[in-house]
Amino acid sequence: MWDPSNRSPRRDRFARRAPVSSRSGREARTVAAHPDGIARDRCSPPCALRRCCVITRAASGKEQPMTADTLDLRQAYRDMVLVRRLDAEAIALQRQGELGLWPSLLGQEAAQVGAGRALRPQDVAFPTYREHGVAWCRGVDPLALLGMFRGTTMGGWDPRERNFQLYTVVIGAHTLHAVGYAMAVVRDGDVGTGDPDRDRAVVAFFGDGALSEGETNEAFVWAGAQNLPVVFFCQNNGWAISAPFSTQSRVPAADRAQGFGFPGVRVDGNDVVAVHAATREALDRARSGGGPTLIEAVTYRRNPHTTSDDDGRYRSAAETADWAGRDPVERLRAELEVDDGFLTALDAEAETLAEHLRSGCRTLPEPDPELPFRTTYEQMPVELARQRDRHLAFVAGREEVPS
Repeated sequence: MWDPSNRSPRRDRFARRAPVSSRSGREARTVAAHPDGIARDRCSPPCALRRCCVITRAASGKEQPMTADTLDLRQAYRDMVLVRRLDAEAIALQRQGELGLWPSLLGQEAAQVGAGRALRPQDVAFPTYREHGVAWCRGVDPLALLGMFRGTTMGGWDPRERNFQLYTVVIGAHTLHAVGYAMAVVRDGDVGTGDPDRDRAVVAFFGDGALSEGETNEAFVWAGAQNLPVVFFCQNNGWAISAPFSTQSRVPAADRAQGFGFPGVRVDGNDVVAVHAATREALDRARSGGGPTLIEAVTYRRNPHTTSDDDGRYRSAAETADWAGRDPVERLRAELEVDDGFLTALDAEAETLAEHLRSGCRTLPEPDPELPFRTTYEQMPVELARQRDRHLAFVAGREEVPS
């Protein structure tokens, strides 16, 4: 455990001015960034939960520690346990040859559940390909997440039903989609009305690697210039596949927001309560017409980038083990007061979910081989029709595999 009173000159090099989430977005205070990337206050001794050592919110003119007032901790714990089981079962299915690939979220459950539970039904989320926890919070059937990785669908669910868009594999591309949607929200007049059932916000989820993409920075430009109701939620898990964050940026991700004219907030991504509070604050600000916010949730991807990655080639086992000691699920469990009946019921629910995924994955319907051709153009060109006929013949086994 890091002791803020025992800082070396090297550690002091990381001291920064970090914005604090507030209604105005203008307050700031000095924090010190631990070498592990988590911004901490210079309080001595540090608070027991280390929640106010990461980020606070303004209340009545005073900075107050974040609390769990608006987050059901039992529900959050249930969410995180079941999402972790979903992740584990998907990895097992991939190892058994049932999925072609799986991007694990192990270690990032608090960041995703905390943010997901801060969303209102009318808010719209734009995920990457790892937001299984957010999908869970939005009510997407976990089985639907497996289709893309099994190759039976290019989507898996109707994004309009849950206001949860389809997974995006192209890094950073969806940030522009989110900004475009936020523009439409403004034009629909669904911002700043004061009606909690009408005002909407958009959230774009992405990893630290997306910050190096041009599309993401273009999205920041548009969002800042037009003061759009969008929250950019960056899960800084330390690694963009094999590239550490230190090779991508000389400053914390949250600091980048200042250059685009909107607030940036750094939060302990392994603390579900802190994440929820920071996200709720940013969403309230966006819905009221206060504009965008960039949230940097500092966390860690404990599994390889995907099941096809060998993370042992670029990071040490000791580093991963160190972060395992900061497990977000165990951290919340230590703060909960629950009886054995709750835990027994949760174990049973996890087993039911696992069986649903195992049996359901193997029975996912095969895709219609004509579908991509039929849905590309309103009127199919002659050349595309020829390609379709040849493809259908190949699928039916009437053609040999081209050499």
